[in-house]
Amino acid sequence: MQPTLNHQMMGYDRSSTMFSPDGRLLQVEYAKKAVRQGTTSLGIVCKDGVLLLADKRILEKLMIGESIEKIFQVDDHIGASATGFLMDGRVLIERSQLIAQQHKVTYDHPIDILSLVKDIANLKQAYTQFGGARPFGVNLLVAGVDDEGPQLFLTDVTGIYFQYRAAAVGEMETQLKEILEKEYDENMNLEQVLKLAISAFKRAFGKDFDSDRLDGAYIKSSDKLFRRLDKEYLRKLSKKS
Repeated sequence: MQPTLNHQMMGYDRSSTMFSPDGRLLQVEYAKKAVRQGTTSLGIVCKDGVLLLADKRILEKLMIGESIEKIFQVDDHIGASATGFLMDGRVLIERSQLIAQQHKVTYDHPIDILSLVKDIANLKQAYTQFGGARPFGVNLLVAGVDDEGPQLFLTDVTGIYFQYRAAAVGEMETQLKEILEKEYDENMNLEQVLKLAISAFKRAFGKDFDSDRLDGAYIKSSDKLFRRLDKEYLRKLSKKS
C-alpha cells in the first residue's frame, strides 16, 4: 500500500497542524498542488523597473473579462499577482493594502517591499500552525520599486518567501521558467521584458493563447508608480511577438 494512502487512512491529511510520520504537512502539500493548477502569473525585474503579467483564463464566452482581476495595486509603488484560489488572494491583497496604508500613516514614508512581504508570509505561516483553519491556497508575486530599486518576491503557501529576478507560477510554470532561464537578461528594459513575457506566454499556451486573457502592470524605477498595461497595446505586441 502506498505511504500517502496510509497517511490519508490514518487521518494525517485532515489537519494542517498534524505532521505525518515522515515529517510532512499534507494539507500544505495539497495547497501547493492547488497553486500549480491555478492561472499563470509571471514577474520580471529589469534595469528600469519591474513587470507583472498574468493569464486571466476566461472560461465562458459570455463572461466579461474586465471583471476578472489577476493583478492588484497594493500601494503607489507596489503591485501583486495571485495564483491559486483567488478568493484567498483577495483577502491577502486587502491585508497588504491595509499594512501599506498603516505604515505610510505611521511613518510618513512608503513601506519597503521586503517588510510587506514578511508580514504576508507570516500570516500565511500562521495558517499552517494553528488549528481551525486551512492554509491559504495561493501564491503571491509581489513586485515594486523602493529605495533598494526594483524588486520581485514570491510568497509560498507555507509562509516562505523568495526574491527573484524573474519568476513564474501556476499551470504553465515549468514551460515559462525554461524560457526565462534561457532568454532573460538583467540588462533588458521594460519594453524588452514585456516582449519576452508575451512571447513566453504565446509559446507556453500555443493555440490556446489569447491576448485578451492577459492582465499586466509595471512600475518604473524613475517614478515608482504602479501602472496597468493598456489592453490595446498588449494586443499589438502580441501580434508582433
